[in-house]
Amino acid sequence: MITTVAVQKESTTESNLSLIKRFSRRLQGAGVLRRAKAGRYTERPLSPYKKKQQALKRLARRAEVERLRKLGLLDETGHKKSY
Repeated sequence: MITTVAVQKESTTESNLSLIKRFSRRLQGAGVLRRAKAGRYTERPLSPYKKKQQALKRLARRAEVERLRKLGLLDETGHKKSY
């Protein structure tokens, strides 16, 4: 949802500081800052393609660990054996 907040100088004698203050109050009243701050850390959900790629990568990694474990190159915890 887009909210437009516009502020014009009321007179030629109005200072820039008072104009900025009026603009800030309008922003606060419209809830623009609150919405912007609320959405700062939200992450987009992964696409189905990305989820599938991650799952395939995870399965391949597990299969490789299992293969190395069967060959005796890894111990039970999944670490390389030291000889």
